Amino acid sequence: MKTTEPPAPVPAESGVPLTEDGPPSRAPAGEPRTKREGGVLNVFSHGILAIWAVMVALPLVWAVMTSFKDDASIFGSPWSLPDELHFENWSRAWTQAHMGDYFLNTVLVVGGSLVGTLVLGSMAAYVLARFEFPGNRFIYYLFIGGMSFPIMLALVPLFYVVNNMGLLNTIHGLILVYIAYSLPFTVFFLTAFFRTLPGSVAEAAFVDGASHSRTFFQIMLPMARPGLISVGIFNFLGQWNQYMLPTVLNTDEDKHVLTQGLVQLAVSQGYKGDWSGLFAGLVMAMLPVLAAYVVFQRQVVQGLTAGALK
Repeated sequence: MKTTEPPAPVPAESGVPLTEDGPPSRAPAGEPRTKREGGVLNVFSHGILAIWAVMVALPLVWAVMTSFKDDASIFGSPWSLPDELHFENWSRAWTQAHMGDYFLNTVLVVGGSLVGTLVLGSMAAYVLARFEFPGNRFIYYLFIGGMSFPIMLALVPLFYVVNNMGLLNTIHGLILVYIAYSLPFTVFFLTAFFRTLPGSVAEAAFVDGASHSRTFFQIMLPMARPGLISVGIFNFLGQWNQYMLPTVLNTDEDKHVLTQGLVQLAVSQGYKGDWSGLFAGLVMAMLPVLAAYVVFQRQVVQGLTAGALK
């Protein structure tokens, strides 16, 4: 009677343990190297981002810290923390340097122009994105061409146009100019965004008897909220920091905006030596922009990536 002998064990290689199913499968030769290179690249990219974050945040933190110092501490120990918080710097800049008046003028101009830009830009973008008619592409490329037109070339004719219309040195005149200046980018951005929205929703509203205006304001516009917030933040940043247009079109000191007030404060306080008041005014102009981006940063990212995720 023959007995079946078990198969001879396969000798294990040096450093490779045996399993019940035989020797383990080897990983591809290039996998450890790929992981190592990916780790090095990850560390390098994080290091660059950390350096960039320090370069951006350090001047902001230093400006806020300096706004609470007195003039002697600014020059004696510029990098140290303030020994005492001098809140009178802010009150002096707000009242004596008229930063409060400049801030109010800026809020009126930027608020009115931002609302007008978003309303008019969204209406034009919706029509260009959803309806086909003769001249559609021509009007669209006309808006795109406005983005490439340098504002420096339009300052002189723009001054005479605004002056002939009786809008020179007025708040509403500056609002209209800001709207015209911001419309090309707004229409370009929102046209691409409206094309990503589902058209079946608008068609269902038309079937239910909704008009074009009701469909736009009650259905499509709320759906475009991420895009509106994104383009609104970009327009807010550009209009809040605008200096060239108000300098040419707004020469009345009582109607100066914040950027003009900062330049005037820098010139006047530079001769007086009130550097603490100057830094306080600088931080006042900077805080609304930072607050707007911190509050809406998630919506900005959603609006920028909405078209790519479709």
